[in-house]
Amino acid sequence: MRLSELDYDLPAELIAQAPLARRDEVRLLVLDRKSKSLEHSRFYKLARHLREGDLIVLNDTRVLPARLFAQKESGGRVELLMVRRAGALEGPAGAWIALIRTHRVLKDNARLILSDGHALRVTGYARPGRPIVVSEGGVSIEQIIERAGTLALPHYIHRIAGPADLDDYQTVYAARPGAIAAPTAGLHFTAEVFKALADAGIRTATVTLHIGPGTFAPVRAVEIESHTMESEWYTIAPATQAAIEHTRRIGGRIIAVGTSSTRALESWAITGDVEGFTGLFIHPGFRFKLADAMITNFHMPRTTVLALAMAFAGRDQILAAYREAIRHRYRFLSYGDAMLIL
Repeated sequence: MRLSELDYDLPAELIAQAPLARRDEVRLLVLDRKSKSLEHSRFYKLARHLREGDLIVLNDTRVLPARLFAQKESGGRVELLMVRRAGALEGPAGAWIALIRTHRVLKDNARLILSDGHALRVTGYARPGRPIVVSEGGVSIEQIIERAGTLALPHYIHRIAGPADLDDYQTVYAARPGAIAAPTAGLHFTAEVFKALADAGIRTATVTLHIGPGTFAPVRAVEIESHTMESEWYTIAPATQAAIEHTRRIGGRIIAVGTSSTRALESWAITGDVEGFTGLFIHPGFRFKLADAMITNFHMPRTTVLALAMAFAGRDQILAAYREAIRHRYRFLSYGDAMLIL
């Protein structure tokens, strides 16, 4: 598939810059792959579009306030996005891998002074642009993130994150800290939506995939199959494994919430590994093994997440749905409206 096939014209004014006052009031475009029909709805009506025995699988990752600002000892300003803890073979105990924005490449042992006086030190690089940093002075990087970190909103939201975003850019069921960005298809769920689902006999389960830079790195390869995704950590809990087995046994459907939940489920289905790093890039031609339906937001052109949606519903159907959403002035991307693909 050529990169140009991931293109469409997204009017800038449709990129949502803030969430609605009530999460579940977002619009929901329902695409039925079999009939190729489109239906306009609202997210709080989700249960009406599903059926008894279905299982909704949510990504319970929690977004970290992972953005840190520091100064080099020479005085230069540095911006860090703490991506994840370094593995045992990547760096010393307590080390983290970061994304960095600075005018010059940092050398090994460079010290970075945070506004609260704590210092980080570069111990090497996991890959170009990914320094491995450790904390000095006995304070863990996890503690520094909680004390001094700020939320990093996506680049297409043209404002600084405010206090409200700490709640708005977090699912109501977030439980396991580790993501640098929210699993945004899950932002629309509320206690009322969960009650309506339970009343309709629709169960829920969780997986964890800590969303990192791999999800957001733009596809640049002319033939998208040549694109390599940076790996992200996932895990499938025993209770979720059992819930999926039960759902399959009774003839229910697996409804994956978001591309991250979908990638975690399909990674497990392919490898049999219930946890580990996955760099699975799902694009048209992929054969899904677990996900029967998917809830997702509307995505940027030329992205891995749009390629996944096209793999699931077909390029022509996704582009037709996107044209319909644009015609009806749906709100796009992280704080935007949602789509249910059946």
